[in-house]
Amino acid sequence: MSHEIVHTDAAPAAIGPYSQATKGTPTLFTSGQLGIVPTTGELPTEFKAQAEQAFANLKAIIEAAGGSMQNIMKVTIFLTDMKDFPVVNAVMQDFCQAPYPARSCFAVAALPKGAAVEVEAIVAL
Repeated sequence: MSHEIVHTDAAPAAIGPYSQATKGTPTLFTSGQLGIVPTTGELPTEFKAQAEQAFANLKAIIEAAGGSMQNIMKVTIFLTDMKDFPVVNAVMQDFCQAPYPARSCFAVAALPKGAAVEVEAIVAL
């Protein structure tokens, strides 16, 4: 693995599918990915489908750069409604296996194209 998981008992343990921190170089920084289907340019109406597509888009970009989902050091997730937090947690677990990357999740007022979720990552290559 090209990055190292950082854990300390001096800070709270992760409460979901993520690590406290990761470290490594060289690094890929992705732009935020919406759940737009590349072949149609459309955004699914259902939240789970948007989240799955956003992570699939992220995966495609990471692989195009020569990386893999296992090399994600940090994920940032933007949600327009925090009630969707459990669903995005489950979707993230489908795309990222333990040891999990560090992660932040924010509620935002709005996202481009009326999306409900956006995902970006920092990846060790």
